[in-house]
Amino acid sequence: MKKLLKRFGWLLVVVMIFAGCSTQAPGSDDTSEGGDEGKDDTLTVGLSVSTQNNPFFVTLKEGAEAAAEEQGIDLTVVDAQDDSAKQVSDVEDLIQQGVDILLINPTDSAAIVSAVESANSADIPVITVDRSAEGGDVVAHIASDNVKGGEMAANYIVEQINGEGKVVELEGIPGSSAARERGEGFHNVVDEEEGIEIVAKQTANFNRSEGLTVMENIIQGTDQIDAVFAHNDEMALGALQALSAAGLEDVTVVGFDATDDAVKAVEEGRLAATIAQQPTLIGEKAIETAVKVSKGESVDEFIPVELSLVE
Repeated sequence: MKKLLKRFGWLLVVVMIFAGCSTQAPGSDDTSEGGDEGKDDTLTVGLSVSTQNNPFFVTLKEGAEAAAEEQGIDLTVVDAQDDSAKQVSDVEDLIQQGVDILLINPTDSAAIVSAVESANSADIPVITVDRSAEGGDVVAHIASDNVKGGEMAANYIVEQINGEGKVVELEGIPGSSAARERGEGFHNVVDEEEGIEIVAKQTANFNRSEGLTVMENIIQGTDQIDAVFAHNDEMALGALQALSAAGLEDVTVVGFDATDDAVKAVEEGRLAATIAQQPTLIGEKAIETAVKVSKGESVDEFIPVELSLVE
């Protein structure tokens, strides 16, 4: 009996020694020590772009990608292809993937509201880029002042045609904030000019080929055009092609965005002017703002990006 007790005593001592060598609490393991050790803390951001068939948005995306890479952010980009239903579906997919922040460049400012509200329900902050959303909770909107840009274009046209003449307006995608705001700024000026007549106002959906077709149809219906304001450069370049084919070389055409093709056309004297945005900077600011939001820092509801006139 004494031998048994003695053996038990030694066994107890050995167990206590091994227990003393462990610094872990019972039930703990190496991967849980330190709380979040081993967890991937990389910020994940989803960017839904209205279209990649427009050089402006390609440049915006590239600006965001470069900024994300520099800051070690996991960025996923999806292309709505100018389809509002596809964009809503794309955003829902990004929500299901569990991104931390959503950057949305809406195809349609009204149609995107349901997707924004879905993100709100999932507690994923939403930042809109270049175009705004008409509803839902958006923590910040990053864009040029489109109203001011429309006014700049109008003032330039008024100056070039000495306050008198017939003007065509090619509008962007109906329902997009960019088209609405650029048109608003344009009319803030031209509607006050008694000598200016808007002889046609039609959408060409921010598309170059549609700008060409719409302009061809307008030319057939009017005997004089002194100036054209297109809500973006793609439509302006399409309009230029139609005007040139019709032998109308003295028309003042103004675009918006200052894409490479448009700036080249200005330098060659074919396009009168374009309003320069900074899509690279818009993309960079979107990522910068996403980082601030992820850290709980306060950000402005509207973050403007400077415009300039290229003539």
